[in-house]
Amino acid sequence: MTGPAPSHAQATPSAVPGPPSGSPERMTGSLQFIGNATVLIRFGDLTLLTDPNFLHQGQYAYLGLGMATRRLREPALSIAELPPLDGIVLSHLHGDHWDRAARRGLDRDLPVVTTHKAARRLRQRHFSHAVGLATWSDSVLVHGRTQARITALPGRHAPLPVHRLLPPVMGSMVELGPADGPPQVRLYISGDTLLVDELADIPRRFPHIDHGLFHLGGTRLPTGWSHGLMVTMDGRQGADLLELVRPATVTPIHHDDYTVFTSPLTAFTAEVGRRGLGDRVTYVEPGGTVELRGRATPPPTPPPGGGAPAPAG
Repeated sequence: MTGPAPSHAQATPSAVPGPPSGSPERMTGSLQFIGNATVLIRFGDLTLLTDPNFLHQGQYAYLGLGMATRRLREPALSIAELPPLDGIVLSHLHGDHWDRAARRGLDRDLPVVTTHKAARRLRQRHFSHAVGLATWSDSVLVHGRTQARITALPGRHAPLPVHRLLPPVMGSMVELGPADGPPQVRLYISGDTLLVDELADIPRRFPHIDHGLFHLGGTRLPTGWSHGLMVTMDGRQGADLLELVRPATVTPIHHDDYTVFTSPLTAFTAEVGRRGLGDRVTYVEPGGTVELRGRATPPPTPPPGGGAPAPAG
């Protein structure tokens, strides 16, 4: 098996003493952008990976229904260069989010938190710890003194009823903090969604969000056709989502790695600038990092949605 040595998060919180009451230890974290929708999340003792896509520049990702898209940029890291991982957050099972390199190179004992359909497919491929979540259900990963609660959020990859031809997709709320205390950071990952009505429930359930990772690009099918069906947010919808969920900061990703994208990052930049939201956006190049910061006093976490815990490796 190639790839990084497994770290393997525990499925339930460790019985370790916490910091003194009233003076919680502030954990530190970062996001490292690898390319497309692939991001390394480091926070305290935990390291997570999102939507692993490690195809090389010039290779094709297969999207189903006879469609494929060519990669235009090299990922910043290879699988062999990854640090030890504790788990994977997968928005959906498409060839530009979980590719053949990931299938061959990632440790099959890693927990993968994803949709029910993707989890079934991954277990068939011997990723035995893939966990499927329904919308608003959650899964908890713990490593050492750090916990991540991952809640599945609404998302839809295409307009009705065409969405049935594409894989189900989920957004994710990743709440990071000490294993024995409240979360210190809330990270919203949009997944490959359009701006649909169901997203309005997110700020009602999570009124404070520290950071967002927005999947943009204005993906159109058939591949890259300017008059094709749009299946991910373009610059305008991305700005709409920023106004809707109101994260303190947001980083746009998933916008220039493949020929399937039709809405460049400049479209989002212009739109948020026009709306006076430019100071809420943090841009990062592949290989670059963004600091993860939370509020000094975290808000209470909504009641768990009843999701199954991710099994330990």
